[in-house]
Parts: sequence; structure tokens; C-alpha cells
Amino acid sequence: MADEGIGVHLAQRLAETELPPGVDVLDGGTGGFHLLEYFERYARVIIIDATLDGRPPGTIRLIKPRFADDFPQAMSTHDIGLKDLVGALQLLGRMPEIDLFVVSIRSIQDQGIALTAEMDGILERLEEKIRLVIEPNAVVLI
Repeated sequence: MADEGIGVHLAQRLAETELPPGVDVLDGGTGGFHLLEYFERYARVIIIDATLDGRPPGTIRLIKPRFADDFPQAMSTHDIGLKDLVGALQLLGRMPEIDLFVVSIRSIQDQGIALTAEMDGILERLEEKIRLVIEPNAVVLI
């Protein structure tokens, strides 16, 4: 869905590069509870998602959510599934360290598989920010 798919485009970029040992990249789509095994298997989970937060398109923010309420209110299609998943992990006492990179987009109504020029232009900066927090035994969830 155009800019809402920024994480998928980033996953393709990361797949073409060398990552630290034990780091995996996964397109989690709207997996919700199907992603539970990845949150339990890795000590650190890095999530990239688009958000409609009213900030200028291309704004990148790092959030370190510990509770379901720590997720932005206006995340894209992952909103409900991730909040529920985090709530379940907390109840189970199996919460990994989470780094949530949210990228502000203008709309999720646009159709297509390509990013707008605006979003395509921030992919390199987003990758740099993610590489700063990647460490061995982590999963990057897109």
C-alpha cells in the first residue's frame, strides 16, 4: 500500500546487506499472535512501521514500548495485533526488549507497490538508525 509498505522496502534493502550473526529480518505483515514465537525466541525485537501521527511525512521516531499503551494510537494496519501481542507477552512474563521505529506517512489510502519519492528518500536514513541498534540475536520485524 504505497508508503505504508516502507518496512517491506527496508526489508528488501537489509536482505541485500550483511547483518550481524543471529539477526533475522522478517516481514511480519499483520501477523498479530502468529508472531508470538519470534517475540519469545529473540532477546531483542526491532519493529518498523508506518504511522499516521500528524507529523511531517518521513519523520522517524524510535519508541521503546514496554506496555501495550506505549504504542502510538495511529499506527497502520499492525495497531491492534501488536498491542494485543505485547499485552500477552507481559502477562506471560516473556517480554523482549523492543525498539519500535515509526515513520510518519501522509496516507494509507494510496495504492501501489512503490514508495513515493518522499519516502524513498528516507530509506537510507532509516536503515542507518536501525543499524545503530541491531545487535546479535535480534529479529527485525517489518
